Amino acid sequence: MMQQASATDPVPGRRPELVPDPDVEAARIAAVRRYDILDTPPDGAFDRVAAMAARLFDVPVATVTIVDTDRIWFKAAHGLEGVAEIGRDPGLCGSAILRDDTMLIPDTLKDPVAADNPLVAGEMGVRFYAAAPIITPDGHKLGTVNVLDTRPRSITEEDTATLADLAAIVLDEMELRLSALRALRDEQARREAERRHAEAERARAEAERAARKKAEQDKAAIAAFASTLQRTLLPPALPVVPGLELACHYRTASAHDVGGDFYDVFALGRDRWAFFLGDVCGKGPEAATVTALARHTLRTAAQINADPVTVLSALNTMLLTDVTAGRRFCTVLFGLLEPQEGGGFTVTVAGGGHPPAYHVRPDDSGAVWVRAVRPKGGMLVGAFPQAPFAQTTFSLTAGESLFLYTDGLTEARTTEGAILGDDGLIGFLHQRTAPVTATSLVEDSITLLASLPDGAGDDVALLALSVPHPHTTPDGSVSATAHTAAAPEHFGQE
Repeated sequence: MMQQASATDPVPGRRPELVPDPDVEAARIAAVRRYDILDTPPDGAFDRVAAMAARLFDVPVATVTIVDTDRIWFKAAHGLEGVAEIGRDPGLCGSAILRDDTMLIPDTLKDPVAADNPLVAGEMGVRFYAAAPIITPDGHKLGTVNVLDTRPRSITEEDTATLADLAAIVLDEMELRLSALRALRDEQARREAERRHAEAERARAEAERAARKKAEQDKAAIAAFASTLQRTLLPPALPVVPGLELACHYRTASAHDVGGDFYDVFALGRDRWAFFLGDVCGKGPEAATVTALARHTLRTAAQINADPVTVLSALNTMLLTDVTAGRRFCTVLFGLLEPQEGGGFTVTVAGGGHPPAYHVRPDDSGAVWVRAVRPKGGMLVGAFPQAPFAQTTFSLTAGESLFLYTDGLTEARTTEGAILGDDGLIGFLHQRTAPVTATSLVEDSITLLASLPDGAGDDVALLALSVPHPHTTPDGSVSATAHTAAAPEHFGQE
């Protein structure tokens, strides 16, 4: 939703100031109240965003602000200690939320509006200012992510996009926080209702029956909550990548526990794409926290430098330094896709202690050729400060597929009671019949798990990528398709 604003009568030589539409401003303030974030204690997630912004832009001050009716409140302030809020008028952040894009002032002394601001004219002497609005899904601008410097400077369009990405990360954190607050309040209300109900019903003959019924309801509620939280840790759908077919599957071992497996595929710009699949040690809320941290870190780090080894090194550092990660680590495969002339992709994969991916293609005889993609030397991510990571590069061409999985697949037990293992999985892949596609690999793997006596005893995440033959479409072009099954415990539809 665009912020409706009007310009005051301009003074010659002066940039017109925007004035918010009263109705839109009232709706915006209601959105600020909805997130219930004003005057909350410091939060490591927002502090990290401010610190990351300062580091990426090499500036002394970076802030995350929320714009209230008459004040600008600092949720995070890197390099601006002792300041909790400032007045909204005049305020650079107050002006920034009236814009639909990033606000950039290369030299504040040359900007007639900014020149009078206390941060510019005062002791701090701000000479450069850039701000990206924090925009809700329904279009309200809650505040800004800002970078400030004491010297004039300029930034690139890529820098502007990075600042907008940081603002989007802030919104993601606010959405997660809001979901957690709602769940906590609902849980507190439910427990209080249970306590009153138990006291009132203790003396009645049907207390046992009522308790059993409530227990069943609680079990369903816990399963629903775990399922909802799990979905927030997975992409809602895989993207459409031109010239590539994608398929995925996720199944939790228990409906009442949040799993630690994760995956994603996302664009990097300039026709490049990134993908990853990983497994956090353990299950439950603590593992979910690390899963969310790992996904955000991998996506953010890849936007800065997409080199797979560099991305895994950034995640390793984050898991070792972030207090919310505790002592948990994870295994990850991170890959980079770059289109080749004439079709297909150059694939670069880095490994961090994860089982190998498998490069699969039918040969001329119709048999299926399988090669393990296992970069040598990659260690667990988040276990050792100086952990080395390794990568390998190969081509994925027409008719070929890449299959990634978590160890819940290879640790499943066969009818003889032995684990499937790497040999069992390789044998299974060799038995595929042409054509071998991403969708067929995932669907056949699900059928395999269903045929085992106990299914999978652990969470299972599957991600497959394949390059279709050009002749699979009537006009001879390569179509772009995406198949996804993101819901836990089920293989979904396209």
